[in-house]
Amino acid sequence: MLSAFVSAFRTPDLRRKILFTLGLIALYRIGAALPSPGVDYKAVKHCVDVVNGGGDAGIYQLINMFSGGALLQLSVFAIGIMPYITASIIIQLLRVVIPRFEELHKEGQAGQNKMTQYTRYLSVALAILQATGLVALASRKLLLRGCDQDILTDKGIFGMIIIVLVMTAGAALVMWLGELITERGIGNGMSLLIFAGIAARLPAQGKGILDSRGGLIFGTVIVAALVVVVGVIFVEQGQRRIPVQYAKRVVGRKMYGGSSTYLPLKVNQAGVIPVIFASSLLYLPNLVAQLTQGHSGGTGSWWQKIIQEYLVNPGNPVYVAIYFILIVFFTYFYVAITFSPEERADEMKKFGGFIPGYRPGKPTADYLTRVLSRITLPGSIYLGAVAVLPNLFLDIGGSGGAGSQLPFGGTSILIVVSVGLDTVKQIESQLMNRNYEGFLK
Repeated sequence: MLSAFVSAFRTPDLRRKILFTLGLIALYRIGAALPSPGVDYKAVKHCVDVVNGGGDAGIYQLINMFSGGALLQLSVFAIGIMPYITASIIIQLLRVVIPRFEELHKEGQAGQNKMTQYTRYLSVALAILQATGLVALASRKLLLRGCDQDILTDKGIFGMIIIVLVMTAGAALVMWLGELITERGIGNGMSLLIFAGIAARLPAQGKGILDSRGGLIFGTVIVAALVVVVGVIFVEQGQRRIPVQYAKRVVGRKMYGGSSTYLPLKVNQAGVIPVIFASSLLYLPNLVAQLTQGHSGGTGSWWQKIIQEYLVNPGNPVYVAIYFILIVFFTYFYVAITFSPEERADEMKKFGGFIPGYRPGKPTADYLTRVLSRITLPGSIYLGAVAVLPNLFLDIGGSGGAGSQLPFGGTSILIVVSVGLDTVKQIESQLMNRNYEGFLK
């Protein structure tokens, strides 16, 4: 594998792409550490330490993880890549209800460019909304709960508008960096930025576990993390290969077809999207409760107390059960939206392909639907189990909600391993095209 890395860096074109990707990732990490204007960085750092120690930031952990810790620090890249991810998901879902989007999807590259443009516009709009909500919570001391210090130096309308504009511009810049990596670098740019944010926090959080819980617990966490990594790699690589035969056909003086291939259906067809859906849905009731509590004051109403008890505390069995059920539901939902057996069957029929033992058209679509529903069940259970795993061991990472920050489990490992595998495969494919020895023999 090391020799393959040497071969990759000896190839001028590939070396240029790798260095370009690493340079943009370094620029992204610098922006994640720059505080926004009008933010008291010392107060923010103190409050983040207080919140991490008390475990009151559990509801923000997913977004904070995607931003590489920039969210709770209110940095220039505090919003990070989340608006673009959310916009991409919304645009994909709108294909079902808006015929125009479905037509653009079928128009090829021109239609795809138009869909990308719509995604960018929606990303900027969502960035403005998220930045406004973030600044509003920070001004009311509801963002970093448990800390009474003012983290905004200017709570005037003009000062807060400046912060919102800076964060929105930062989100747009992050979106541009991700697209540049995808076009001119190696791997998927958005995924690599998330990967960089998670990987940047691993050493500090691992040291926190070592200092607070001792070497024995830290070693146990490392071993458990390695087991989870092996399990994630095993499932992520798993796929059902459906054989497809193509009949011979004559076009002009040439004969085409007559070959056999397979249609790969991954066990985890939905990726990490269902986890994002479920986490966002669980986050919304608490956000509403926080904003209404900010107006009403006091300890809040009965429904706010129920939300705090069952939809915020990651260690509550009700929270874990709801989270797991939502992930399973959204896995089926997202797979049904993004993978159409009817389209695959029509494409195979159009090019003279068929699945042995099944007639082209509706019988083929019914067979694909049946196979997809069967492999989606273990895939959804796997996603739910990996996502709720840290919630079942909250006391390992610290006391109370601090365990939800465990960096070696759950969604963190799922994203890191998936992105790593995808990037290695892309590098290997380019090495194989140049007749070099790849990473995977």
